[in-house]
Amino acid sequence: MKTSKGFLLGIGVAALMLSACTGSQQTPQLTVSGLDPAKFDTVINEKPVKLYTLTNANGMEVCITNYGGRVVSLVVPDKDGNPTDVVLGFDNIAQYADTLNSPSDYGSSVGRYANRIKNGQFKLGETEYQLKKNDGPNCLHGGGNTGWMHQVYDAEQIGDSILKLTIVAADDENGFPGKVMAVTTYKVTADNILDITWEAETDRPTIINQTNHNYYNLSGDFTQAGYDQVLYVNADNFTPSDKLYIPTGEIKPVEGTPMDFRTPHAIGDSIQSDFDQIQNATGYDHNFCLNTYKDGKGDDTQVCASLYSPKTGIFMEMFTNEPGVQVYSGNFQGVGADATIIRKHGITYPKHVSVCLESQKYPDSPNHPEWVQPTLNPDEKYYSHAAYKFSIK
Repeated sequence: MKTSKGFLLGIGVAALMLSACTGSQQTPQLTVSGLDPAKFDTVINEKPVKLYTLTNANGMEVCITNYGGRVVSLVVPDKDGNPTDVVLGFDNIAQYADTLNSPSDYGSSVGRYANRIKNGQFKLGETEYQLKKNDGPNCLHGGGNTGWMHQVYDAEQIGDSILKLTIVAADDENGFPGKVMAVTTYKVTADNILDITWEAETDRPTIINQTNHNYYNLSGDFTQAGYDQVLYVNADNFTPSDKLYIPTGEIKPVEGTPMDFRTPHAIGDSIQSDFDQIQNATGYDHNFCLNTYKDGKGDDTQVCASLYSPKTGIFMEMFTNEPGVQVYSGNFQGVGADATIIRKHGITYPKHVSVCLESQKYPDSPNHPEWVQPTLNPDEKYYSHAAYKFSIK
């Protein structure tokens, strides 16, 4: 915020690297974003992994691997019609799978529970559950290297524009109760929307809170901090966090603080504030309480957030039925060992290079019964929706 040890001890990565060195001399058929699908063609935990490409007639292209349900590239035209990749990531499966040397959650379909749960503990009814701790004393993104972002989904591509990814999670996986079947569906629409739905069912009461973890830089230049990206968040309130990024339980107004993005402004205008919440996270890593969620229901026809690059003119609007959105400004990018890791296009990333906009129930919500709960029972169906619409402004 790592692949199973079985895979790291297996032959998947070695076979992939050997193929890169000794494979066919034919010119690879690259995607518009410059990816070689052959570099994603492997087997992990005895399951096939591939790169899938979704397109529309407007020049939008989204490349996704079924390893972690990850968006590897997202290309849209800029103001001059140039195809521009706007998400961070790697150009090969070996790095995504090597959680020791290149840990990441880039582009993933996070599960079973996105964000943090304090002390990895929660109660359902009278039963208390202990989850895997992978972020200090806390559980993050379902258990990190053994969460869904590092599992292989079964994939079904439907035409040029839809990818359906299915995962079956065992009861007690990372401490979570219930066997869960979950489906993530990615769709590229004719009007340049990346539409994502998450659906799930369980055989016993559990919690679920999925999201997409794309890191956006709409300038397409991943060598520079994204301070000029203009952010809007339709939220009057946010949930303050402690120094371990766990909500304090308070809900506070954004009014008069650097958390106020109700009027769009460049992230760089406030990211270096001396406000304690910014200082604790060395940037933004906070849940915003969306105004688009009222009376127990989210309105995914209203814009809940947007991002804009004055360099490319690319404008992204976000929609969701969830009550919150996590705004994360890439505070761990380019810090320490991360600063030397080579990513897509042969570059390294600086701190604050990108912005994540993650739809969600509030972090640690199972321990705050007054908040919208992530509980899923056997007679219910989980449904979450987020959409990202791209245009030129």
